Amino acid sequence: MDRDEIRVAVLRIEGTNCEEETVKAFKEYGVFAEAVHLKQFYSDTVRDEEQRSFSDYNCLVIPGGFSAGDYVRAGAIFSARLRSVLKRDLEEFIRQGYPVMGICNGFQVLTELGALPGFDEDKPLSDKPEMALAINDSCRFECRPSFLRHENRGKCIFTWKLDRKEVVMYPVAHAEGKVTFPAEKEQEYVETLRENDQIVFRYVDPEGNYAEYPWNPNGSVYNIAGMCNVSGNVLGLMPHPERAFRYPNMRGRAIFESILEYMKKL
Repeated sequence: MDRDEIRVAVLRIEGTNCEEETVKAFKEYGVFAEAVHLKQFYSDTVRDEEQRSFSDYNCLVIPGGFSAGDYVRAGAIFSARLRSVLKRDLEEFIRQGYPVMGICNGFQVLTELGALPGFDEDKPLSDKPEMALAINDSCRFECRPSFLRHENRGKCIFTWKLDRKEVVMYPVAHAEGKVTFPAEKEQEYVETLRENDQIVFRYVDPEGNYAEYPWNPNGSVYNIAGMCNVSGNVLGLMPHPERAFRYPNMRGRAIFESILEYMKKL
């Protein structure tokens, strides 16, 4: 796929944020990108020229923020609306190998949708959530730079431009970012993620050592900060690479450049 064929949708609803930063990051590489409201995909109240379809795009990003005020649970309302009207479209989008990235609130949405951990390649969205992003151990909103060690061995298409074990610094800004699994399946899930090469980032200290709070800002199991599905084309991560885009030493650009490198091969 040529660069001028790539079309990115940054999906928003009320309460999301960083849409414009994400759009601008893609546009800097000459790629078409736009922030699209969820209603533009299904509502008959939207003017014809503003209506959109999943077939209009070949990359989808769900940005950060506090969608629908994070009522019920973070990402719960956004995911419920998405599932109710676009479940089949999203599943087919993932099956076709197109990239889907959820950042912060977007990770929460993908978790609620059952797109992550995404163990079943044939079923991109599970019937119910298989994990949760719970309230931070500190019981407060955590906003600061975080250090992440790139753990993926090559499956995740979003990190092709990062070396394995490379440490990057992306900001976190969340109150519900603690990766948790059902207690009786926690060890099984972690081992499956490791075996499948689905763990993408883990929280570390500035020297690259796995560490507890404050370096792990939320208490995530196994220090997990980001993971991909078993196919490698769905990524959820709590830190914000788009907020690190303008700072070369933070390596935020690597995420976007990896997506473009992958899209060339489609």
